[in-house]
Amino acid sequence: MTAPLLVQPDPSDPRLTRRVTGLDHTGQAVETSVTVEAPLTLYLNGQEIVTMMTIGDRPADLAIGYLLNQGMLAPGDTVTAVDYDEDLAVVVVRTAQKTDFEQKLRKRTQTSGCAQGTAFGDLMEGFADVRLAPDAVLRTSWLYGMLRAINTLPTLYLEAGAIHGCALCRQDAPLVYMEDVGRHNAVDKIAGWMFTTKTSPEDKIFYTTGRLTSEMVIKAVRMRIPILISRSGFTAWAVDLAREANLTLVGRCKGKRFVALAGESRIVFDTDPDAVPPEDARHWRRNSRDAEAAS
Repeated sequence: MTAPLLVQPDPSDPRLTRRVTGLDHTGQAVETSVTVEAPLTLYLNGQEIVTMMTIGDRPADLAIGYLLNQGMLAPGDTVTAVDYDEDLAVVVVRTAQKTDFEQKLRKRTQTSGCAQGTAFGDLMEGFADVRLAPDAVLRTSWLYGMLRAINTLPTLYLEAGAIHGCALCRQDAPLVYMEDVGRHNAVDKIAGWMFTTKTSPEDKIFYTTGRLTSEMVIKAVRMRIPILISRSGFTAWAVDLAREANLTLVGRCKGKRFVALAGESRIVFDTDPDAVPPEDARHWRRNSRDAEAAS
């Protein structure tokens, strides 16, 4: 039996989904769950930074991770407090040192992230200086085991759909699973959790349901995680950046199939794909519970 994750979704949380009535394709009345999204405004030391659309869980992790991945916080900075006001939909991150966020705010780059992800400052700042763990390994037995474990998690995706998921794993074991309406938010939540818990990245594997874009690669490299895996496909710039950073990039990862386009030397093929059981497609059918109830 898979050990409980350190952090995982709570699909039963009434704040995260809402029941809505409508009609199905036959004209019959149907009730279904939909994901709740709402604005969250982030402040850094009294300066308003950005308003994000999010499902509203783990605001502290999201805020810290966002600031880290935008380069507004450095890994060595000291966060003295994170204050969240649910009624005002505001989260304030306070640090011991002044930051250069005013300069960062002058340069904005629209990214390909869902829910209108925006990156401030120079996206490539410090990218070439990062050295990912050269001795990190991805065994295919870990990959298939990790996918099976993630595939059986209770998730908001199964409950309501319209959401992305990301997992932080060690070998074949997921440690943390985060979800949000934009994959960049789910990534940032994990980055914030790693910062707060002082979790080392060198032996970790990052999994996402979203596309492998330049933004995803840059964030993985910023987080110093050497292996990035997705169910989805790649963009050309993401592949180029992953090769430049020696990031192991694995996409189109479904069932027993995958494609690696960067960092292939880290992969150890220790499992016969023919021995891997087929993936349960029902897990990835949006609103699967409603679909089964209607059938």
